[in-house]
Amino acid sequence: MPAPDIILQAQGLTKEFLGFIAVKNVNLAVKRGSIHALIGPNGAGKTTVFNLLTKFLTPSSGTIRFDGVDVTNEQPAVVARRGLVRSFQISATFPHLTVLENIRVALQRRAGLATQFWRSDKILRQLDERARELISDFNLDAYTDTPAVDLSYGRKRALEIATTLALEPTMLLLDEPMAGMGHEDIDRVVGLIRKAAVGRTILMVEHNLSVVSNLCDTITVLQRGEIIAEGDYATVSQDPRVREAYMGLEEA
Repeated sequence: MPAPDIILQAQGLTKEFLGFIAVKNVNLAVKRGSIHALIGPNGAGKTTVFNLLTKFLTPSSGTIRFDGVDVTNEQPAVVARRGLVRSFQISATFPHLTVLENIRVALQRRAGLATQFWRSDKILRQLDERARELISDFNLDAYTDTPAVDLSYGRKRALEIATTLALEPTMLLLDEPMAGMGHEDIDRVVGLIRKAAVGRTILMVEHNLSVVSNLCDTITVLQRGEIIAEGDYATVSQDPRVREAYMGLEEA
């Protein structure tokens, strides 16, 4: 059994594809209330590990426990209902709905009204107060009535995080949240992740080492499907295996 302060634990996690071992004997323990990064060069197995943890893939061997429960063989939707939610996939925005409408749809799902569009507008609008709170939390007030398709890339990411938090997850998994962003958007989203981390745990796959150095409590480094280092940034950045894996590059 994992220690009480460990919310997500993988033991001996292995994934084989037609004889190719993409992930080999990964042991990962994420502390409750922390921001934990999974990094590594291209082809290191980060995405495969993420897909295993969120149950989009079934492991060839090994176990996954979330909040004390063995979820190794559970379906993604079941694990999400337990509070382990993957952002930017489960909470994809609807491009032609407004910011308010997108967040309200997520709140409807949480309230068990996701498919009950026959409900009166008055009942659905009871969710607006919480929706506007989330809009304000993520500095989207000026875009409340803006369709998602018209948002900038960084603000669209902010909306995606807000809709995910509408599901009230215990743990949030972010898959390369900074991908394709300029410096201004990165700074904004880093601030949003810090805000989202209050009262919950975050595990993120990220390429940008400068981001994880300032944001994450613990960093796990993968190479060729195996963990080669783990610790805070000061520890892993001095590891010769990590230096060799990254070849001195900022971006993996």
